[in-house]
Amino acid sequence: MVNRNTQESRVPVLGINSLGRIGKLTLWHHIGRKYFGEIVVNLGREVGTGLDSIAQLIEKDATYGLMHRFLYGIKADRLIQITDEKAGKMIIDGVPVTILREQRNPLNIPWRQHGADVVVDCSGTFKDPTVPVDDKKGSIRGHLNGGARVVVHSAPFKIKSKALTTPEDVATLIYGINHTAFNPKKHTLVSAASCTTTGLAHMVKPLLENEDTGTILTASMSTIHAVTNTQSVLDKMPKAGEKDLRKTRSILNNIILTSTNAAEALGQVIPEVKNIGFMADSIRVPTTTLSLIVLNATFQSRKSASGDAASIDAKKINEVYRKAAESQPEKLIKFSMEQNVSTDLIGLDAAVIIEGQFNHTRTAFIPVDLSHIPNLPAAVLQEIGGKTLQVPVVHAKLFGWYDNEYGSYTNRLADLTVYIHKNIL
Repeated sequence: MVNRNTQESRVPVLGINSLGRIGKLTLWHHIGRKYFGEIVVNLGREVGTGLDSIAQLIEKDATYGLMHRFLYGIKADRLIQITDEKAGKMIIDGVPVTILREQRNPLNIPWRQHGADVVVDCSGTFKDPTVPVDDKKGSIRGHLNGGARVVVHSAPFKIKSKALTTPEDVATLIYGINHTAFNPKKHTLVSAASCTTTGLAHMVKPLLENEDTGTILTASMSTIHAVTNTQSVLDKMPKAGEKDLRKTRSILNNIILTSTNAAEALGQVIPEVKNIGFMADSIRVPTTTLSLIVLNATFQSRKSASGDAASIDAKKINEVYRKAAESQPEKLIKFSMEQNVSTDLIGLDAAVIIEGQFNHTRTAFIPVDLSHIPNLPAAVLQEIGGKTLQVPVVHAKLFGWYDNEYGSYTNRLADLTVYIHKNIL
């Protein structure tokens, strides 16, 4: 039995709200990690014929296979033992897990009763941190009233009202990028951003931290992204007011163009990006996981008109990534010169895997008509001796894989969750 009388004697308890894709994989991660001594999962409703149905859904996964084999290898034995059907109790690999099946509104989930200081909300439902705690449809702040000290949201926050700003107790943090900005005296609602923003942030940060590649003039990103549960298996009619009709088309046999807020979210975790003209979009393809970031970036080069070598080329960029991969103690970035296809990397523990063999650059001179630059003093034009300036630039096209479900996103979400728990003790 957990001793809940003193902070020092507590068994660390994790709360997980919802067992969707990220919720289930978060449970898998922490079962294997063993940092939390107990885990409480809120489903808010009955599932199948009882706890055995839930146990089967936890154990089996169409993408990653059986939980015990994924965590411990092909010869591993099954890990789940049901101990109390009525109370929703089971033991998974020695970790007590309680399944709650009564309350869907975060306000009514009894986290305090179960000793869960940190709750990971994986429902995808409560995205607006400005919604009042007593809203009849529920609010992510309800978890705080239920006893959680910090709620980690497994998606970006989205404030519906343009008249409202981000509350002071809200932060967007990505492990390995800005997670140390967590302030236990201030932050109670934390977004772990999105899977794409996580991979992109780890791809962009090494470039910004290098002297040669640190000045990015413009950038754009497309993610070739695996399908998600927001899409339709077969074509269907959209809901009233639905603007993105493409998402109602079949995911089984289509390449689907859609949007992503990765560029905006990137600026929240790496402020320097706000000074860059950055665009982003998403192209959904019919695979279950493993996505690919295609990053286009334009750098100012030091190549001269006499033909001196450019200061930035593919070899230089690959070296930036190689050093970043080697210098990180946690190996959040991996650099590969192998000829990978997407299935080779499913489940690999890395925020991003740089596809070094496919990265490439082109250097050119861009003519800039100085007469089009507003408020440029005439003396400057006279000193330059002309109205046109030849500016050397390097355009780079860079590729980074990321397992948008387990390997990249769920693992970084879990790292962030553990970091937060350690810092609120």
